[in-house]
Amino acid sequence: MGPQQKSNKNDMGQDNTGDPYDQRVARLLVGPLARLGVTPNLMTAITLAMALAAAWLFASGEAGLAHWAAGIFVLARFLDHVDGELARRTGKTSRFGYYFDYVAGSLSYIALFIGIALGLSAGPLGGLALLLGALAAAVALITLPINMSLDRSRGLSDGEAVGYPGLAGFELEDGVYLLAPITWLGWLQPFFLLCCLGAAVYGIWCLWCLARARQDKRDAPAAP
Repeated sequence: MGPQQKSNKNDMGQDNTGDPYDQRVARLLVGPLARLGVTPNLMTAITLAMALAAAWLFASGEAGLAHWAAGIFVLARFLDHVDGELARRTGKTSRFGYYFDYVAGSLSYIALFIGIALGLSAGPLGGLALLLGALAAAVALITLPINMSLDRSRGLSDGEAVGYPGLAGFELEDGVYLLAPITWLGWLQPFFLLCCLGAAVYGIWCLWCLARARQDKRDAPAAP
């Protein structure tokens, strides 16, 4: 997600060496985009439009269009890392941008699950694809306010976010990059099933984080 919390230094005095790899690569695009006058909110809007277009192509159920859809969606999710970096580099962080980025990310995944489900519903999965797509889309919607609540509970500013669980430079969300090669290989259906399972796991993780944050708040000593 674009407005991720930074933990390591960059050229602005922040140490970013511990960031996910895709975030580091995306940072290389910030300078050229800033010189072209691209704003963070415009970047967010572009990635959302790309994701919605990809979902529409997936919904067609045609293999050739699904191949294009996978590439477009993966590119959109990679570029989603640029808007937060661009906002910090240009000093254009804002409350609107923070919420817009969150909503755009959520809508992107909702559209993806629904689009793939519609495309696969004409195949062996039938109505099960629609059910699983709806459940995964519901998780994407429900976790939106949960993550924003977690941001507030951890005292993060409008330019920062909790992010995703990760390890060794990779995050849970990075699995979406596999969408392109797997779709091109003709394995979209099993990958869709795996993604729906992953959405459920992510939803449980978010709920656990929220419960822990609320417990920590209850256990915190009262201010004198």
